[in-house]
Amino acid sequence: MRIALFSDIHANLPAFDAMLMDMDKRKPDAVYCLGDLVGYNVHPNEVVAEIRKRGIATIAGNHDMKVIGLADVDEVQLQASGKDCAYHIINADNRAYLATLPAHIRLSFQLASGKLNILLVHGSPRSVNEYVLADTDEDYVLNMMQEYDADVLCLGHSHKPYHRVIGKSDATFCHVVNIGSVGKPKDGNPQGCYVMLTINETSNTANKDGIKVEFVRFDYDVEMAAKAVESSFLPSEFADMLRKAY
Repeated sequence: MRIALFSDIHANLPAFDAMLMDMDKRKPDAVYCLGDLVGYNVHPNEVVAEIRKRGIATIAGNHDMKVIGLADVDEVQLQASGKDCAYHIINADNRAYLATLPAHIRLSFQLASGKLNILLVHGSPRSVNEYVLADTDEDYVLNMMQEYDADVLCLGHSHKPYHRVIGKSDATFCHVVNIGSVGKPKDGNPQGCYVMLTINETSNTANKDGIKVEFVRFDYDVEMAAKAVESSFLPSEFADMLRKAY
């Protein structure tokens, strides 16, 4: 089974369109979004509309949750809202959708080689705002995964992709996969990023190499996205972040 995983679009429509075009060519068996559809860029409604049109199962990111209880503003207040403009331009229907997204998605496979539990989160199982980085303490990560009965933990939030394999005391393995960011990379590479995760019949926790993780980097019109930010009420720094990927 081939699963497409993406996250942290952040209202970057040129990047999202480019990712979807690439992903559709690969014909995954399933598609999941790990949150942060909005924030930082000017096309949150278009991004949310396409997610909903395609029926893509999506979890809540920390930026998606910022719409909860958000007050309406007039045009003058919108112009003065700075970075919060990215949330105020989301229409009421899409705000309602974002406010009801789940905290995580669990996928359980009963394979010939054994049971496999995959947990999809935004930040961590414990908090939408927690960063689980490539160098986060190994024992801490293992304890957290055991707490949530996860053999494979897929997440976003840091915008820095990695695949980490951790050996356990019983000679089995767990996998941590940060799927990077579609619309706001922070690893110095302005290309968008998503993951193709392959599950096969040997993908149990006793097999270190049974999980195949492919990081897909794709080009998109960075200048188009950056100039859209510069033409909006958003801080121009957000455009610089796109160009330099920080």
